[in-house]
Amino acid sequence: MTSDTEPLGTSEEPAGAIFVGCGGEDPGSHPTNIKAGRREVMVAGSRVTTVDMHAHCAFPEIYAMLGLKIEKENGVSVADRLRDMDSQGIDVAALSINAFWYGTERDLAAELIRKQNEKLAELCASHADRFVAFATAALQHPDLAVEQIEYGVKTLGLKGVSIGCSVAGVELSDPKFHPIWAKVEELDCPLFMHPFGGTPGIRHRLDGNGGLNNVIANPLETTIALSKLIMEGTLDRFPDLKLCTCHGGGFLPFYPPRLDAICEVFPERCAGVALRKKPSEYLRDMYHDSIVFTPEALAYLVSQVGPGQVYLGTDYPFTWAPEAVDLVLATPGLSDEDRRAILGGTAARLLGLAR
Repeated sequence: MTSDTEPLGTSEEPAGAIFVGCGGEDPGSHPTNIKAGRREVMVAGSRVTTVDMHAHCAFPEIYAMLGLKIEKENGVSVADRLRDMDSQGIDVAALSINAFWYGTERDLAAELIRKQNEKLAELCASHADRFVAFATAALQHPDLAVEQIEYGVKTLGLKGVSIGCSVAGVELSDPKFHPIWAKVEELDCPLFMHPFGGTPGIRHRLDGNGGLNNVIANPLETTIALSKLIMEGTLDRFPDLKLCTCHGGGFLPFYPPRLDAICEVFPERCAGVALRKKPSEYLRDMYHDSIVFTPEALAYLVSQVGPGQVYLGTDYPFTWAPEAVDLVLATPGLSDEDRRAILGGTAARLLGLAR
């Protein structure tokens, strides 16, 4: 997938791409400690191909289709993105776009997603050794989404599908979405879930200091979505889904016995669906990124889900996980094999990348 040269890109922006925050906003201060040259990550003396599975991009032209505007000066150019990857020791980035289109009517959604997926494919083709991407889909129109996913993966060569944690207020566990999960399962590709829009019922409580609409709302949104998929039996119905979460799986991996306890202590509250195993055990069927900020937290996440279920994430261009590689290298209790898997092996397998 990678060479030992230092491809820094050009000043051009393939397909009109820029790298911005999750909602198209300014991601904050850009790193100023960028080191020249390409960092080669080593584990036990051997080169590791690192893969960042949680990274964002956007196309201002596509946002404009919904009357939304992204200021290019708020984003990072492709050339700077590649320099940052080199400095951080990231060989390959799997790009995703958060779902800002779930309220769009059918014809416009069809046009928007087609253009967006084609632009993603164009961007990846322009730097085939550095970028892959997840296809987008209009989940609010499930039959259309199935077609879009098929076209994105099979025709455009995109490596999986990115989705939000809910669709215009409808939970992902709703049976209306079953055809989508069936198609993703059939294609045997990863399903990358990222929160977008927060949890409306508590949004007003998160206003004010501390950025709680991000710090709390994003992992909470993931936690709710995963819990619903488990408890409503969706993951039993689609056991081969390669579900990939952000932010370490939200809060769920850090308190999973509570889900087990509710079914043991109050079985009547879990009587609606006969689950095939304990709720906490489904976490080991999912994949979770490494954005948990400390070696101790990452070690705990690995202890709960297994080292083969964790992959590298940076949330780029947000700069609060710039040392993602070093976090993995510094985490206690990991074997060399574990580190290789988290740094890139697991993601390469999920994405079907040559190693």
